[in-house]
Formats: sequence, structure tokens, C-alpha cells
Amino acid sequence: MSHLPQLRIPATYMRGGTSKGVFFRLEDLPAAAQVPGAARDALLLRVIGSPDPYGKHTDGMGGATSSTSKCVILAKSAVPEHDVDYLYGQVGISQSFVDWSGNCGNLSSAVGPFAIAAGLIDPARVPHDGIAIVRIWQANIGKTIIAHVPVSNGQVQETGDFELDGVTFPAAEIQLEFLDPADEGEGGGAMFPTGNIVDELEVPGVGTLRATMINAGVPTIFLNATDLGYTGAELQDAINGDSAALAKFETIRAHGAVRMGLIADISGAVQRQHTPKVAFVAPPQDYTSSGGKRIAAADIDLLARALSMGKLHHAMMGTAAVAIATAASVPGTVVNLAAGGGNDRAAVRFGHPSGTLRVGVEARQVDGEWAVTKASMSRSARVLMEGWVRVPADSF
Repeated sequence: MSHLPQLRIPATYMRGGTSKGVFFRLEDLPAAAQVPGAARDALLLRVIGSPDPYGKHTDGMGGATSSTSKCVILAKSAVPEHDVDYLYGQVGISQSFVDWSGNCGNLSSAVGPFAIAAGLIDPARVPHDGIAIVRIWQANIGKTIIAHVPVSNGQVQETGDFELDGVTFPAAEIQLEFLDPADEGEGGGAMFPTGNIVDELEVPGVGTLRATMINAGVPTIFLNATDLGYTGAELQDAINGDSAALAKFETIRAHGAVRMGLIADISGAVQRQHTPKVAFVAPPQDYTSSGGKRIAAADIDLLARALSMGKLHHAMMGTAAVAIATAASVPGTVVNLAAGGGNDRAAVRFGHPSGTLRVGVEARQVDGEWAVTKASMSRSARVLMEGWVRVPADSF
């Protein structure tokens, strides 16, 4: 019996923020995978090693967590005044699906460096020494991201002394600006898809919860930690080791997704695991991070914990950080009240399981409605491996 040989596909394995993913140039993918559809999904599933009933991704590039089961496809931009089109796929771990419904804010920090190194940016726009401005079109959600990428001796600078909580080693700082981050075009086309800054969310078997549901960065359902029986200072084991708690959060997420207009009924949540996110917040308090760092209440505005792909995230998703900053800037939201209220907030610093993160935000009120023009944060990125990823030729 003959067997087809494996295909060799040019790829780069990168860390971006607190996530890792496999990066491709669109032109390097097999022809069948250069367009959206079943072939592309099947290829990326095989690259990552999904679906894996063992939950280990032993036979693929994934890391069996929401932070490490990701793929990115880049191409020169077809959108005026942009450099690169960025498409992100969140790959299921134990299930056979690729979720294209949202962005990855962490991997956004690796897009600029990859685009420069892969020849997707006009060399005339890359300084020999200084900061390269990369204009990114986030194709999943139709938004603009501006990346400020440090360049040294004509090459992307990756090493440096910028420390990011949730990442072990320091690296070069990359500043990201998420322009007009609110409204992803779903759930009624509004920053607050229900029309309210706070709703009473009825969840069968759980109860009625005060919730702020927002489309900004990524669709997110914000809850009060105390309403769930938590302090807001929990680390991963406290949530991820509790199967009943995870099931409760998934039920909340499904009903919230329906309320936000993201799915027609709760059965649709199974194939849409990337969005919306569920997060819970609380006023500041002292706690010790997962890395042993002592976080003082005086150094943060609030506590925030978020779930991704059914598990509590080890730090904070970049897109959820944008949602936190946006919600914190709007008076009366669950997040704003946890941060002490008020309407004059240019930035928010929150505590997450791995430490703290500061996000800048530009918010204004127009005709009685709140709008956010920009959210900004610093991340870092690094190439971990480059060359070819191999997949069986009959896998897609």
C-alpha cells in the first residue's frame, strides 16, 4: 500500500504577547487553502494537531491551550492605506473546528515583525534604525491596528528589556494601537449590543446576573466576581480545576452570546468558542500572581479575570484587555464601577493572574452615546522557529 509524502509549507512559529501561533504567508499555502473553506480549516487543524482527544497536541504544533492553538495568515493588504491583511484562526483543541469570529490581541504584536521579515512591507517604509509603523487590517473584524515595531540595523529588533507579565523573558517593546475598537459589526452593530450598559442576564440553572455586554476588541460579557462567589484574585487552578465552575461559565457564555445577538440559540456556542469571552471583575486588593509576584491594591485600578476557550486565561487576552479599558471608560458599567467609577479615565491598569497590564483609552461622548476612538498597549514578540511545517498530503 502506497502513502503520500508529507507536504512542506513555509511557516514561522512566533510568540506574540502571552500567546504563540504558527504564521503563514497566504501565497505559501497550498492552492486549496488560499481561500476560506473546508480545505483551509482542515489544513490548520492538522498543523496544530487537532482534534486531539488526549488534549496534548502531541502530533502537531499546538500547545493544547487557548493561548497556543492559533494560526495566522498574512498577505499584502488589499485595503487602501494599510500594509498587511491579518487573518486569525483560533483552532479547537479536542473538537474539529477553526473559529474565525474574532481577533487575537496578543498575536497582533507579532504581525508587524513577521510582515517586515516576510517581505510584505515596502522596504522604503522600514528605517535602518528606529520605529517602523505597520498599518494592519484585521480581516476577521474589519478593524485597523497600528504596530510600532523597533528596527535595528535594518532588522526587526526582538531582544530588549521590556518585561511583560505572563512572559518569562524580557524582549523589545512593541506598541499597539487599536483604532475604533468598538462594534465588530455583530450583535446589532453597537458597542453595547443590548442597548444597555448593564443588563440583568438570566441564565437557567445559574440565576440572574448583573452584566455588561460589550463589543470592543472582542465581544465580552463582564460580571461581578462577588455575584459568582469569587474575590477576583483567583489564579488558574481555582477555576480550571473545578469542572462545575467551567460548565457554569460556559452556560453563562452561551446565554450571553444569544443576548448579544452573536448566535441564534445556545446550541451555536459549540462552534463559536472564541467569542464572546466571559470575564469577572472586582475592586483592587492585594494578591500574589502565579509567578510569585506580589501585586499591591494601590498599584491597580481593578482586578480582572477572563476565560478563553473554556478555561481561565493565564494572563489576559489582548482583545479582552481592550474590552476592559473600553468598559472602564464608560460610567456605570460593571467594569467602571469595579474601578471606582467616574468618567475621566485615560488609562486603566488591572491585575490579572500573571501580574498587571496598563491599557490606554481615548473615549468621548457623542450625542449622548459613548465612543472609543483608540485603545493602546505595549506587548512584545519573538520568532521561536522558522522554516517549514510538515503535514500529510491527504489531510485536507
